Amino acid sequence: MKSVTDFSRYHSEGQPISMVTCYDAWSARLIAETNVDAVLVGDSVAMVMHGHPSTVHATTDMMASHTAAVRRGIGDRFVTTDIPFPEHRKGLRGAMESVDTIMKAGANAVKIEGAQGHLDVIRHIVQSGVPVMGHLGLTPQSVNLMGGYRVQGREAAAAQQIELDALALQEAGVYALVLECVPAELAARVTESLSIPTIGIGSGPSCSGQILVLQDLLGMNLGFKPKFLRTYAEGSQNIMHALNSYNEDVKAGSFPSLEESFHYETTRKH
Repeated sequence: MKSVTDFSRYHSEGQPISMVTCYDAWSARLIAETNVDAVLVGDSVAMVMHGHPSTVHATTDMMASHTAAVRRGIGDRFVTTDIPFPEHRKGLRGAMESVDTIMKAGANAVKIEGAQGHLDVIRHIVQSGVPVMGHLGLTPQSVNLMGGYRVQGREAAAAQQIELDALALQEAGVYALVLECVPAELAARVTESLSIPTIGIGSGPSCSGQILVLQDLLGMNLGFKPKFLRTYAEGSQNIMHALNSYNEDVKAGSFPSLEESFHYETTRKH
């Protein structure tokens, strides 16, 4: 994908959309060589790359820095970046300053969690010419209010609110909607009710597309195996094996070899 219109085209053609998170130029270069459609510079970077306990520690400067790094590696692939907590709740001026910084860092679009209380901000951003992706269900920036990371929308009232918020976000102009950790049946109803694509994570197979954290799908996080996650590699095991092999070679004196070393040039005699 190279533009926001590709999301609409894929959706209208019934082609599922694949997305992964991306935080740095190194992984961006690898993703650019794959068939993955688009990337999200998620505020999960605060946890995955910086070691914080939640995404609320992300800042606009942090998101802009990682966005710029991803842009340098990803080429012209479509990049969406999270607006961090609580920039979109600081009024239009605060929200637009964050959007301005992130877009100038290289994002093609921004993602904003939730709907209630800032639909006017989302509408203003869209009308300013910036594509916005919505996000409902488990919204990690609100984890303290939700009482932890758990499935949302299981109760009838909560499910109805998610459905109403999804329609409100579509009316506000979002180009796509992330549904995180909601029952598959609810995700199917929301997807059916919208004309924009839904991107699921832990929300079943009926969404218009799926997204996973890159490090999670590569098996890089030891002991992290939520129900919705499918790992496609044993990344942590492979890396630890490589590091231990390197250590063994250094200790044994077999690395570096003479072939892996530089030498004085010999003078030819005529």
